[in-house]
This record gives sequence, structure tokens and C-alpha cells, in this order.
Amino acid sequence: MSWSVPAQDSFPPAAAPGNMAEAPFDTADMAAAITDATNGTGAQAPKRDEESSKRARDLGWVEPQSYKYDATAPTVNIHTTNDVPEVDEEEQVVSVHQTSTWAHDAAKYEWQEEYGDVGPRNDALEKELFQGDHINRAGEKFANLTRIEVIVESKTRVDPIGNFKDAGLHPVMLDNIALCGYEFATPIQAYAIPAVITGHDMIGVAQTGSGKTAAFLVPCISKLMGKVKKLAAPRPNLSVGFDATRDRVRAEPLILVVAPTRELCCQIFDEARRLCYRSMMRPCVAYGGAPIRDQISQLARGCDLLVATPGRLLDFMSRPDVLSLSRVRYTIIDEADEMLHDDWEEEMAKIMGGGDANTDGDHRYLLFSATFPKRLQKLAAKFLATDHVHVSIGRTGSTHINVKQHIMWADQDKKMKALYDLLISMPPSRTLVFVRSKKTADFVDDYLFNLGLPSTSIHSDRTQSEREDALRSFKAGQSPILVATGVSGRGLDIRNVMHVINFDLPLADYGGQTDYIHRIGRTARIGNEGLATSFYNDKDEGMGPFLAKILMETNQEVPDFLEQFKPEDGVLNFDEEEEDPGMVTTDGGPDGGAAWGSGGDATNNGGGDAGGDTAGGVAWGSGGGNDAAAAPTDTWGAGNDSGTGTGAAWWSIQQPSHYRLMKSLPSLGIMLKTGTETVVNKGMMLFRDEMRSLRQS
Repeated sequence: MSWSVPAQDSFPPAAAPGNMAEAPFDTADMAAAITDATNGTGAQAPKRDEESSKRARDLGWVEPQSYKYDATAPTVNIHTTNDVPEVDEEEQVVSVHQTSTWAHDAAKYEWQEEYGDVGPRNDALEKELFQGDHINRAGEKFANLTRIEVIVESKTRVDPIGNFKDAGLHPVMLDNIALCGYEFATPIQAYAIPAVITGHDMIGVAQTGSGKTAAFLVPCISKLMGKVKKLAAPRPNLSVGFDATRDRVRAEPLILVVAPTRELCCQIFDEARRLCYRSMMRPCVAYGGAPIRDQISQLARGCDLLVATPGRLLDFMSRPDVLSLSRVRYTIIDEADEMLHDDWEEEMAKIMGGGDANTDGDHRYLLFSATFPKRLQKLAAKFLATDHVHVSIGRTGSTHINVKQHIMWADQDKKMKALYDLLISMPPSRTLVFVRSKKTADFVDDYLFNLGLPSTSIHSDRTQSEREDALRSFKAGQSPILVATGVSGRGLDIRNVMHVINFDLPLADYGGQTDYIHRIGRTARIGNEGLATSFYNDKDEGMGPFLAKILMETNQEVPDFLEQFKPEDGVLNFDEEEEDPGMVTTDGGPDGGAAWGSGGDATNNGGGDAGGDTAGGVAWGSGGGNDAAAAPTDTWGAGNDSGTGTGAAWWSIQQPSHYRLMKSLPSLGIMLKTGTETVVNKGMMLFRDEMRSLRQS
């Protein structure tokens, strides 16, 4: 190999020593090249495939929209009812109630001193809160959510509510529930609401899209609505204006909700704004990535319900002039299994009992999730009272039949093309594409965008303003394809997400089974139907056994390449997917009382004998294991197909060694697994002759 050396005069003359400042590097050529490459806009011009773009338009996909990095969020003064800001047609019009497009500045009902026990209606705010186009509504398959086995483990019997009107809720809460369009309580709501109202700590486990957020917000807010004036901290009268130097107060919430992701916190905050409407309860949200000064300004106006991510919450807890937890009556941990991982151990210890947190007996703790491995249930029980209630709707970590799952083989080097072909072959619809890494998210987004598909992406390397803009575009249908990492895998409730695509399946060695359930749970929310497609190849063999069993559990087709992973005996044992399938027990203290059904045999398929003699208080409905595979087809609540129930409790009693189909005992109005004579609750005896007849059947 040889090369030639350019002539000496082809190099630019060197600057004399000491005169570098007088001879700057010539950047004219580079500037011209950048201008040419970006068409003068300063942003990289996409290399569009015009033929593919035309094809996407012909099939009904909207035109892709680039992110406006130089755009500024329009702002207005808080509480202004006139002078709507003038914005370009292409700019997003924001509410006149909010100060910016940041989620923490969203409109909320502001109480005034002259109001009585119930505030007057605000038509403009009511329309924004309850009649928005992007609010999820119950679907036609709502009844499927109610045909699921309910397992309740507690020392004390909890009677489920038949409907919201019979739940003992505050009248304002009942009005807000009606405005939200909630006609019937879902199973988790039917048990969580009375458990919280009667003053119990709680673990609530229910499938994705089953109404867990309302299950914990409704009873907590309702219980405090009539007591806010007595319990809440002093606050400024915002009706006469707000001067931060004179009127600011320290935020002292009565309800604290902690969630692992920023987007989930904003979503819970939106629900809290609706349920606190026309009450004195003032909700706020705090999360990272957004201006901390603005969030402190919102807290300084008063805060009765705070939704926060752990990092920003701990920041505010370290500022006693900003936040105090001394008045907190309810601490709620959403996606609790995620929050109880080792990664969050130090933060959770500080949140649950650090700083000036209320440690009195009137402080209740609620933990909710769609997945809750037994090894984490044991850790969670350390934070709860021994008489806490554990409600499981269906098998812990299961998905429901409203999600149509499709596993397809896609070689690693063909996945991009397979994704494009899949999207083009289906009618345009709101689609979530999950990938494993931030780099892949950007690559997939860029690939689809340049082929004319309206995509955007969300992951932790994007700024918070970019993440919120991506979600707004996705919800509004401006960018109906959202490429996301695990940051969006939990909790997000977006209307009309018809299709979830696992471009990359999660890794089995890193909680992949749990992540899969949460990912596909972004579709088929509250009774709607949805499709979940997953690309599978040799690299995903670790997920093979789980995928085969989850498809079998929901009576869906198992593809040929997963046949090898089907259990030989046909028994779906999901306990083997967990690290510690042993029975969860809690220390009952000197009296030896176990918290929830841990007094029996600790080795029976992951569940204890409900009638164990060593338990300090008999647990009713202590179940576990694989009951969901044998769930009845009858609707919970004595078979009312409307899903409202009749108030009759359902509970399950675990068999020592095997399970059978649940049979009805009409004389008791309850559901029992056959083959045991355990006493369900103190003072209630089962009819032995009926038990014998069931055993014979």
C-alpha cells in the first residue's frame, strides 16, 4: 500500500505562535455544509423514503411530525378565566387554568373560603376533567373482568360492595364517580373500598387495566372529604391572589401516593384531580425532570394529596420548609413489587418511616400492583399491620382474556422489516412498540419515521419535556406509534391503545415474566379488547416456558416453536417462575398471630392452610397457587352478569394437595373449593352434609 503526500502549499498557513486568537479556525465551509444538510432549519433533515411515505398515507396513517425543539410552551396566569393566550394553529392550545404545559401545572379545583361543605360546579373545568377525548372508557368486554376468582386473606371478614352507592362514600365522591362514568365496581374496587373504609392496611393484586387506581384513591379521598377542614394544614385563600413571599405555606398532605415512573405519577394525579373535584382536597404531583421551582410553587399553595416519584419526594422531604409528612393518614405505594426491589430499598425505608412521617395508629399503608411475587409479599408485610387485608383478583401475575396474544418468529436481523410489514398490514391504530434499550428505541423510531410512519419515542435519555410531548402526541393521535422502553411498561392507561408489539421480549433473567404482563397490559384496558404481538427468536428461549403457559392459561394458540415448552402433564405451575415459592408468613408479635393465612402448612403449593391452629387469627380465603386455571365461569358476587354483584362475599379455601373446580353453596351464598372442612371465619360453620355431597361430586 502506498500513498502520496500533498504538496506543502496545499496546507493552510500555520498561525504564528501566540497569535491563535487572531487567526481563528475557519468554520465557513462547515456552516455551509450544516445549512445544506438541514435545509436551513438547524435540525437534521430525515432521509424519507417517498414511496413508503405515500403508501403509508394511502393506508390512512397520518403525516409524521418532527419534534419542535425551538418551540416554547405558552403560559397564562393561574386562575385566569379571560384572555385566552393567542397561539399559532399548529401550537397546542392549553387550558386557561394552568400555568404551563407541564403536568404539575394541570388544572385542579381550587377551594375558596366562602364555599360551604360542597363547592359549586365549574363548567369549564368539569368539561376538561371529565369530558376529555383521551379519557379511557369501559369497553364491551367489561363483564370479563368480573368473571375472575377472588382470593381474600385476612383475619377479619371484608364484605365486598355491590355498587358504589352502597359503599358509604361521601356524596361528593359519588357525584365524581358518576362524572367519571364508573357504573359498576370492578372486583378489586369491590373489596378494596370496604377494606380501606373500615381502617385496614392492604395489599391489592389485580390484573392490568382492572381499576386499581380508583380502588385506592376513591376510599382514601372519600374518607377524608368530610374531615379536611379539621385535619388539613392552613392554606392561603387563592381566590384573592397568591404572593409567594407572603402567602406560601408548607405542604402537609393527608394522602401520599408513591409510584416508580414519572408518567405513572402524572396519570394518578389526573385521576386524583377528577376525584377531588368540588372538594377541599387539593392534589399535587412531584416528579423529576420538570422544573423543581414550579413544583415547589404548587406545593406552597397547599397540598392535601401528593403523588410523587421516590427521588423528587426524598428531595422535598429533605426540605422541611417545603414538605412535611406529619399529617399523612394514607401512604399508598403503586406498582409495589417494583418499589420493593433491592434497588429501592433505601428510598422505601426513608419514605415509609423517615423524616417527620406520621407514625401514629391512624396511619394506613396500601400496596397495589398487577404482579406481586411471594418473595416480595413477605417483604411488603413488614410495613403493614398484622390485621392487614390481602386481596388477589385471579392468579397473581396473570393476564386476562381480553388481550389476544400472538407470538411470531422473527430472526434478529429481520425484525425491523417484520415490524414495518406488521404495521402496514393492519389498519392504522394507536400502537405501542416495546424495545429493550434506549439505543434501540431511537433506531426503531428513526426507521419507522423515515418510512413515513408517524412514530415518536419515549425513554429515560429524553428530556422530561420531550417525554411529555411524546405522550401528548401519542394520546392525541398526532404520533399514534410510540416506541418505548420499560419506562412505559407499567401503569400507563391510554385510551384506544389497540396494539402492543414486543419488538424485543424482556429478559427472563431480569424479571421478564413480570415485564411481559405489564407490557401487554397497556392494551385491553377496563373491558376493552386489544392485540399483543411479540417477536420471538433463539435469543428469547428463556421466556419460552412462561409464554407457553400464559397462552395455555388464557386458552390461546401456542405456536409450533413453543410446543416444546408446554408442560408434559398439562399442569400450569407458575410458582416455578419465582425465586422463592414458599408460603409468605409475617411475624405476628408476642401473641403469635399471623397476619394473613400463614398458620398452616407452608409447603402446599405456595399457600397456607386457612384453618391452621397456629395462626393467632383465622384467615378467611387464604388461597394461592394456580387457582386461576380452574376459575369459575360464573360472575363474582353471586352471578350477577352486570358485574354489580349482590354484596355476597366470595372467598376461597385452599386444599392441602390438589384443586378442583369451585362449587357453589347456595345456602351460604359463597364459593368454596371442594375437599376441605375448614372453618372459614369465627362463628361461621360449614354444613358438613353439603361438604360431603360436594366431595362425592
